Amino acid sequence: MEPGNGTQISEFLLLGLSQALELQPLIFGLFLSMYLITVFGNLLIILAVSSDSHLHTPMYFFLSNLSLVDICFTSTTVPKMLINIQTQSKVITYEGCITQMYFFLLFGGSDIFLLTVMAYDRYVAICHPLHYMVIMNPRLCGLLVLLSWIMSVLNSLLESLMVLSLRFCSDLEIPHFFCEFNQVVQLACSDTLLNNIIMYFSAGLLCGGSLAGILYSYSKIISSICGIPSAHGKYRAFSTCASHLSVVSLFYGTVLGVYLSSAAQSSHSSATASVMYTVVTPMLNPFIYSLRNKDIKGALQRFLGR
Repeated sequence: MEPGNGTQISEFLLLGLSQALELQPLIFGLFLSMYLITVFGNLLIILAVSSDSHLHTPMYFFLSNLSLVDICFTSTTVPKMLINIQTQSKVITYEGCITQMYFFLLFGGSDIFLLTVMAYDRYVAICHPLHYMVIMNPRLCGLLVLLSWIMSVLNSLLESLMVLSLRFCSDLEIPHFFCEFNQVVQLACSDTLLNNIIMYFSAGLLCGGSLAGILYSYSKIISSICGIPSAHGKYRAFSTCASHLSVVSLFYGTVLGVYLSSAAQSSHSSATASVMYTVVTPMLNPFIYSLRNKDIKGALQRFLGR
């Protein structure tokens, strides 16, 4: 079919991670377990931070927001996948696909911005400890979170509107377990040059700009830590940002790994690899932040011991 002659469609087919019927129960059980762990773990972090006055600090305020975003981020894709497996259906409506894509981009962008804000928070705490509470006041913290949401909304709205302007051919099979932006654009019959330009520009601006901010913050943090005379002081300073650095490395490592290798992989291999940042990373975040964090562990023990 020639470009521009596409038809108005009503639904897409999500091919999922595997076409093998015997693997569907295993995939269902695995993803249901990971989803429940993600929701329960991040919800515990939110409840622990909100219920313990000792954790009413900028770092834990941002952490609770990150936990909320992680729950929402995973909830945009996994429940629909589980329903499709359970009902043995691959169908997602056109409206449902656009909606899923919008919220996936929204919460994914919010995740990226919050990780950048948290890096700035650690930079101020380590490089300007005497002025930390003055700089990171409640008003600034609220504005940073609000700004993260506004920029994420604008980015996801722009990209979703660009997809709405496309017309699609008869081949409506998406080789993924959710409506991934790039996969949907590739199904279009109409010219996608503008979409691709916006996609790569926004990805470069969003991920590249945020990563640059994180790297700059940590370059200053490392420089400041190296200036601390005692080994114990260096350890204490580094331990305050070790969890955040682990989450950033896991998130960006998996995202970059998926998209840099996507050209050499099949679509199904790329879909399988994307499970790392869409499901596994949000599931691991509560463990990373709580296992070596005495404040979080103490708050959780007090909350669960009520």
